[in-house]
Amino acid sequence: MATTSSRALGAAGAAGIALAAAFTLLAPATPAFADSDAKPTYEVKIDLTASALDSSHAPLAAVKSAFGISGSAKARSYEYFDTSALGLNAQGWDVRLRHKSGKDFEESYKKRFPVTGGDIGAALDEANDAGFDSSDTNYDAEVDWGYSKQTLSFSNEKSHSGSGYSGTTLPAASTGRSWLVGEIPGKLEDWNSKNWGKDTLSASAAHGPVTSQVWEGAWESSDDASIEVLPVRNAAGTGTEYVVEVSFKVDDYADAADLHADAISVADAHGWLYHGDILKTQLILDRY
Repeated sequence: MATTSSRALGAAGAAGIALAAAFTLLAPATPAFADSDAKPTYEVKIDLTASALDSSHAPLAAVKSAFGISGSAKARSYEYFDTSALGLNAQGWDVRLRHKSGKDFEESYKKRFPVTGGDIGAALDEANDAGFDSSDTNYDAEVDWGYSKQTLSFSNEKSHSGSGYSGTTLPAASTGRSWLVGEIPGKLEDWNSKNWGKDTLSASAAHGPVTSQVWEGAWESSDDASIEVLPVRNAAGTGTEYVVEVSFKVDDYADAADLHADAISVADAHGWLYHGDILKTQLILDRY
């Protein structure tokens, strides 16, 4: 027969177990840490005025020399796919089909995040919350750094055989769209809701095509420098204007900051600098 003391101890033990169980239920779960923010590369993009071009709409020899550009021009044709209301672009997505002479087609699915007040870290945090973090190796993170504007983007790049297409020829819009829909990445496919991206892209039309000329070289810390001259329909639709962009790709923020300051200084000193940001993608979407 159990004594009063042993019964009391048994009751106390049961109470202790119950109390411990209660604390276990109330205690916060061990937090599940998200993957770290992506580490972006940088592309400095500075626009030049038409004064940087010769009568054939090629960069002046002085312009090429000033920015380490050498060699002959290479052509590339491209177009963007979006609805007439630019539904994809409104959600920060741009879908492009590009063909460089003699190469396979390049399919690009890009998600943009604005950088406010130079706070790249905040943009990376926002992207992380949307599922674009260091663990996703399907997307390359890059900060485009223009005259006064910065944009963080994540690009998913795919290719399609260029067999049967000469030069920079693009396929019929319906064919290009079918390629892009067939290769759509999961993040875009279900961006707003199940199949939203796929349905929107399926209803898209081609904006373009445009064909630009690109000269390449190396300047300061960048071994990937270029000047692109893009003929684009003017706002009135009555003629052509030329967008002139000098760009430099680097991996490091400090190098990008130096290139940004130096490129602006050199272009301004020669009277070539366009004091603003020309967004080529937006021009093509709006004018074609």
